[in-house]
This record gives sequence, C-alpha cells and structure tokens, in this order.
Amino acid sequence: MTRVLVVEDDPQLVRALVINLQARRYGVDAAPDGATALRLAAARQPDVVMLDLGLPDMDGVDVIRGLRGWTRVPILVLSARQASDEKVAALDAGADDYVTKPFSMDELLARLRAAVRRTEDVPLDSGTALVETAEFTIDLLAKRAVRGGRDVRLTPTEWHLLEILVTSPGRLITQTHLLQEVWGASHSNKTNYLRVYMAQLRRKLEADPAHPRHLITEPGMGYRFEG
Repeated sequence: MTRVLVVEDDPQLVRALVINLQARRYGVDAAPDGATALRLAAARQPDVVMLDLGLPDMDGVDVIRGLRGWTRVPILVLSARQASDEKVAALDAGADDYVTKPFSMDELLARLRAAVRRTEDVPLDSGTALVETAEFTIDLLAKRAVRGGRDVRLTPTEWHLLEILVTSPGRLITQTHLLQEVWGASHSNKTNYLRVYMAQLRRKLEADPAHPRHLITEPGMGYRFEG
C-alpha cells in the first residue's frame, strides 16, 4: 500500500483528502503542523508527502528543507500562494511539484500518481535507460534520440537539457536549476537561453512544436517532461 503523509492545518480539507485517498486504497497519515509532519515522516516513512506551505508553526519551505536533509520522498506542495517566486522557492528547496488551491481532486490525484510512478521507476544504472514516447525515443546510455525511425542530431547543450528533464518525468524542474546545471551558476538568470533551446528541442522532437505534448512549459517557473 502506498502511504501518503498529508500536512495541512485546515481540518475540512484534511478530511476531504483522507476520504478520497483512502477510497483509492492509499494509506494516509495527517499532520496539522510542521513539527508533527517531520516527526511522522521519520516514524512512518511515507511514499509521498502532500504539504501545505502555510502552517501554524513554521513555513512549509522549512519543512521541505527538513525532509530533504535525510529523504528523497516526493513532496507535492498544496498552497493558496499565487506568486511564482514563492512556488519557485518551494521547488528549489526540494519539492517535486506544486498544486495551487483551489484545485480539482482529479488533478491532485493525477499529480500524486505521477509522483508515485517516479519513485517506482527503475534507476538508470540498473540498465533501464530507454525513454519512449509516441513521437520519439531517448536512449540515455547511448546518448541517442530517435524520431520516426531516424536519428535526431542534438547538440551537447540540447542533450544535457533533455537528459535532466526526461530522467525526472512529470517533475517540474525550475528555470534556475536547469540554468545552473547546464550553463553554470553565473547564468542562473539567463532565462532566454532556456526559451531558445527548448524551442529547438521541440522543433526536433515534437510532432507539433507549437503545441508540445512532452516538453511542457510552466510559465514563470520551469519545464517538465511528460512521457
């Protein structure tokens, strides 16, 4: 059974989440504040954490940092905060995804399933390094991209960017993280680089680059790969 830790101080929302999760055969623990969340996470070892940022005793970003000190458990942030810089702060602290309140339960459950799938994926060093979509295939070990039966020529920079995205399917990767990983810390504000290179990748890999199915932009925040 997949265990979910819900960290939320709104009792009505907690009740709704618990009912919906248990109906889908998830095990659920709930914490009303950050201190309880950190204690329960250590004791119960959840498979996924759903975390509200506005907690009564500490900021949710501090809870993320506390968890990231010892675990890679997927963290799905639920928050009414609209500002993209606050979302980016949570993602840069180590959150895997961000759902803005109010949200539909269907969307939340889809994001939860994606987070669980990522933890179940076999790591690349075990020999599974093939990423397949309806349009293209990426062989991470051979560093080869194939579309329509033909090799796609990618530059080293395009490849590095694509590799980061496809090895974390469904996860929102922030602009800052991508820029630092691919170009270095001195380029962490050069978001125009990302726009140019993502446009090139879409042109080479997507069936309809103007309406991408796999290389998705989250405006003002970052990018995600959907398989």
